[in-house]
Amino acid sequence: MSDNWVVQNLESALSTWNGYLTKIWSLITQTPKNFNGGTIWSVIENINTAVQGIGLGLLVLFFVVGMVKTCGSFADVKKPEHALKLFVRFILAKAVITQGMELMLTLFNIIQGTINTIMTASGITNPNNLTLPDSIVDAIEDCGFFESIPLWAVSLIGSLVVTVISLVLILTVYGRFFKLYMYTAIAPLPLSTFAGEPTQNVGKQFLKSYCAVCLEGAVIVLGCIIFSLIASSSPSVSSDASAVNQVWEYIGQMVFNMLVLVGTVKMSDRIVREMMGL
Repeated sequence: MSDNWVVQNLESALSTWNGYLTKIWSLITQTPKNFNGGTIWSVIENINTAVQGIGLGLLVLFFVVGMVKTCGSFADVKKPEHALKLFVRFILAKAVITQGMELMLTLFNIIQGTINTIMTASGITNPNNLTLPDSIVDAIEDCGFFESIPLWAVSLIGSLVVTVISLVLILTVYGRFFKLYMYTAIAPLPLSTFAGEPTQNVGKQFLKSYCAVCLEGAVIVLGCIIFSLIASSSPSVSSDASAVNQVWEYIGQMVFNMLVLVGTVKMSDRIVREMMGL
């Protein structure tokens, strides 16, 4: 490793980015149940169980409201076909509430299988690490003291921008886990709307929104794959330019690619929702 401060500063920023990108890759392959050793999941399970009591109460309410709105009179309820339909709806809605955790984990695992397929098909087991090209390292080390002054400013700005982008990226991915936990914790409430025909669209929208959050992982993985492929090619930096211009061009290209990836990750929710018509 070079003992030049500018080189060390730039390599430290790239190391931070590489570390966060590798962390993201590992996070996407984890399930909410195993994330952080399963500690959070156990708390979410307790909350879900506690909320089930409220969900079952709402289940009866939505069932009665639905029965009143769909049946013209009490005589309709006495008809075998109507009675059977109402009975089946009530039983299925109750099962969805009591087995909501298993249902949502099943949906997550199905979508996770799609994400793993994308990873396998890409042939990329880990994102490619960014490294400072040797030509730029040599150009920086050949600079004298006064020539290095503008390099210090450029490297400070570049490393700060890269660090901020890295934090935004990892926070966005962590935010997806927060949404998965929140959806799972309060699931019994929106799922109770399946008990009534007029209100069942609320439950359908809830499940579609949950699937959209799960599918955000696929968009994030695709973004990381594309970024890794771009990062694997050498940046087009003129070797005849001064060291400051070479560093500036390199940082500019890398920051642009990073911003595109971060923008894609942050818009993953909107991208998936547009695909699903939400």
